[in-house]
Amino acid sequence: VFYYLGELNDSLSYALGAGPLFDVSEDSDYVHTLLSKAIDEYASLRSKAAESSAEVASVDPRLEAIVERMLDRCLMDGKYHQAMGIAIECRRLDKLEEAITSSDNVHLTLAYSINVSHSFVYRREYRQEVLRLLVKVYQQLPSPDYLSICQCLMFLDEPEGVANILEKLLRSETKEDALLAFQVAFDLVENEHQAFLLNVRDRLPPPKSLPSESEQPGSTDSAPAQNENSTPDVQMTDGSSASMTNIHDADPKEVVYAERLNKIKGILSGETSIQLTLQFLYSHNKSDLLILKTIKQSVEMRNSVCHTATIYANAIMHAGTTVDTFLRENLDWLSRATNWAKFSATAGLGVIHRGHLQQGRSLMAPYLPQGAAGGGGSPYSEGGALYALGLIHANHGEGIKQFLRDSLSNTNIEVIQHGACLGLGLAALGTADEEIYDDIKSVLYTDSAVAGEAAGISMGLLMVGTASEKASEMLAYAHETQHEKIIRGLALGIALTVYGREEEADTLIEQMTLDQDPILRYGGMYAIALAYRGTANNKAIRHLLHFAVSDVSDDVRRTAVLALGFVLYSEPEQTPRIVSLLSESYNPHVRYGAALAVGISCAGTGLSEAIALLEPLTSDVVDFVRQGALIAM
Repeated sequence: VFYYLGELNDSLSYALGAGPLFDVSEDSDYVHTLLSKAIDEYASLRSKAAESSAEVASVDPRLEAIVERMLDRCLMDGKYHQAMGIAIECRRLDKLEEAITSSDNVHLTLAYSINVSHSFVYRREYRQEVLRLLVKVYQQLPSPDYLSICQCLMFLDEPEGVANILEKLLRSETKEDALLAFQVAFDLVENEHQAFLLNVRDRLPPPKSLPSESEQPGSTDSAPAQNENSTPDVQMTDGSSASMTNIHDADPKEVVYAERLNKIKGILSGETSIQLTLQFLYSHNKSDLLILKTIKQSVEMRNSVCHTATIYANAIMHAGTTVDTFLRENLDWLSRATNWAKFSATAGLGVIHRGHLQQGRSLMAPYLPQGAAGGGGSPYSEGGALYALGLIHANHGEGIKQFLRDSLSNTNIEVIQHGACLGLGLAALGTADEEIYDDIKSVLYTDSAVAGEAAGISMGLLMVGTASEKASEMLAYAHETQHEKIIRGLALGIALTVYGREEEADTLIEQMTLDQDPILRYGGMYAIALAYRGTANNKAIRHLLHFAVSDVSDDVRRTAVLALGFVLYSEPEQTPRIVSLLSESYNPHVRYGAALAVGISCAGTGLSEAIALLEPLTSDVVDFVRQGALIAM
C-alpha cells in the first residue's frame, strides 16, 4: 500500500521488516522499484560513511542483507557487469573481487572495471582503492596482462612495481616478453609523466658485471641501493660500449639483459618516441608557405601586432617539424620585431624545433646569452632563446636542466630571468626537484614584476600535479607582493600544483576562491579547471557556474566560464548546452569565456552545435568577443 502511495521510504522499511519473505527474484514493478531504492539507499549510506571518517550512519543490517542477496543473484545469473557496477557504487570491494574472479572471461571483466573506475568513480581516493584491488587480482592470474597492470600502477604512482615487472620481462628467455616490456614502456611514455618515468628508469637494476654474481637470483633489495651510487650516465653514453666492457666475461644472459636495458632506458626517457615523432612530422609536413607569404604581404608593415601574429602563425603551422624556411628567407623582415615581440619570435623557434633534443642547443646557440663576457645580443632574444630551449626539451629536460639553471643564476636582467624560469619550468615539468625550486624561488623573492611572473608559473610547472605543500608558501607570497603580474603568475602556478588531484584540492580551492584579491580568485577558477580536468564532475561545474554569474570581478567571471571547457573536455557534446545561456550574457567578458570554453572542450570535434553557438559571437559588438569566437573556431 505504501508503495502505491509513493511513500517509498516507509514501504522499504516494511519490506526490510519482512526479512526473507520479501522475494528478491520476483519479477514485478513493486520488487524492482524497492530493490533500486534499497541499492540507492545503501550506496549513499556507504559513501557517506566512507567520506566522513567517523562511523555516523550505521547501515541497517537488513538493508545490507538485501543488497547482498541481490549481488549473489546477479552472479548466479551470470550478469557480472551489473554485479560489478553495484559493488563499485556500494563500495563493496570484496564483492567486486568476487564478481571479477568468478566471471567467465576475467580479462574482459577487468578491462571493463578499469574503464568504469575511470569514468564513473568520482572520488579519487576511492578510485585508487579500486585500482589497487584490480592490480591484486591481475597478479593472481596465470597469464597477467602486464600492459593494464602497469597503467594501473602508474595511476597509483608506484614506480617500484612497474620497475619490477619490466625487469622480470627483460630478464626472461623469450623474445616476446622483452618486446612486451618495450610495449609497456611505450604505453607509459604516452602518458607523458616525466617524473614517474625517470623514477622507473632509475629503479631498473644495472646488469650484474661479474660471472660470480650472476649465479645468485637477482635480489631486488640491493637494486635501489646500487642506484643511488651508480649514476645512469654510464649506460646513457653513445652506444652501449661503456657497459659492454665490464661484462665481456659475464654470462650471455646478462649481455642480452644489458642490451635490452639500454633500449628500454631510451624509451623511458622518451628519446625513442620523440625521434619517431620528429621524423613523422618532418615527412608529413603539409603546411603551405604560400599562405604565410600572402599573410605577410597583406599585413601592414608597421603594425607590430599583425607582425607578431604572422610569426605565431608560422610557429604553430610548423610546430615540431623543424622546418624554419620561412624565417630564414625573411630574416630582415623578422628583425623588425622589438622588445617582447622579439622574445616571442625567438621562442617561436622552440615551437618549430620541439623535441629536437640532439641539436636543440646548437640551433639556439646564436641567440643564447654569450657567457660571462656580457653578450652583445638583445636581452629579449636571449630570454626568448632560453624559453625556446625549454619548449624544445619540454617534459624531457634532463640534458638541458643544468644549462638553464646556470643561465638563470648568471644573469640579473629580468627579461632573461623570465625566459630562463619558463624554460626551466617546462624542462623539469612535474619533477618537483627541490634545488630547482629554490633557484626559482630566489628569483621570485627579488620582487621584480617581469621575472616574478615567470617564476610563479614555473614553480607551478615544476610541481605540477604533486599537490605539494609549497602551494601555501606561494599563496603567502602572493599576499605580500605589490605587483599584479607576480600575483597572477603565482595564482596560475598554485592552480598547476593541484592538477588532476580532484577532491584533494578542495581545501586549497576554497582558500583561493574566497580570497579578497580577484587575481587569486581567478587562480582559484583555474585550480578547479585543472584539478577536475575532464571529469565532468557536477560539483566542480556547479561551483564554476556560481562564480560565473555572481563574482564582482569580470576577470574571475570570464575565467570561471572558460574553466568549464577544461572540466568538460571529456564530454564535448555537453559543453555548448551548458554555456549557451552564458554566451548571451550582457557581460562581454562572460561571452568571451563562453566562446573559449566551447573552443577548448570541443577542439577538433567539428560539432555543429558548437559552431552554431560561436557563429553569432563572431559578429559581436565587442571586439575581443569577436576575437575569442574566431580563436575558438
